[in-house]
Amino acid sequence: MPRNTITVQDGTEIFYKDWGAKDAQPIMFHHGWPLSSDAWEDQMFYLASHGYRVIAHDRRGHGRSSQPFQGNDMDTYADDLAALIDALDLTGATLVGHSTGGGEVARYIGRHGTGRVGKIALIGAIPLGLIISFGSMSAWRPFRVFRSVKWLSKFKPVRAITRLVIWVVRGTPLMLQLLVFYYFPGLVLGKNIWGG
Repeated sequence: MPRNTITVQDGTEIFYKDWGAKDAQPIMFHHGWPLSSDAWEDQMFYLASHGYRVIAHDRRGHGRSSQPFQGNDMDTYADDLAALIDALDLTGATLVGHSTGGGEVARYIGRHGTGRVGKIALIGAIPLGLIISFGSMSAWRPFRVFRSVKWLSKFKPVRAITRLVIWVVRGTPLMLQLLVFYYFPGLVLGKNIWGG
């Protein structure tokens, strides 16, 4: 079976899984430290079997990707992600990030914009604790979001995360939705906006 990899600018090989029809709505998963793309297999299997294209990669230094000494920082993670998204020619993708993966997604948007992104879900991400929505503010209903998160808590973690991803994909008509649990704008902007 061939290995799905891309080689990024510094020669690092990034491993990825790409399941489902190539013309289906793409959902891309980003793992936490020190995990790999395998952490998302339950959600990927479920969503791929329900008609979505699902992608997950092993961040550099993790899993089956190269283990370089250099480049283990958010800027490089974001650039690696941009290279993978470009190589797969994804558009309108839903990016789902957990822990460090949430930081990777946030930094990707800060460095590369939202041109290929439809929505994002940051789950227990390393920055973040607000719900920030871009697009039609009249469509933003924070109490609905909090009720939905409370509703999710009665399910086992795998089912809860899968339901959250489905809710984001099928959810609001917003151009971009960030569901986040801790907020640190400097991660997105790449600078300390608080001074000091």
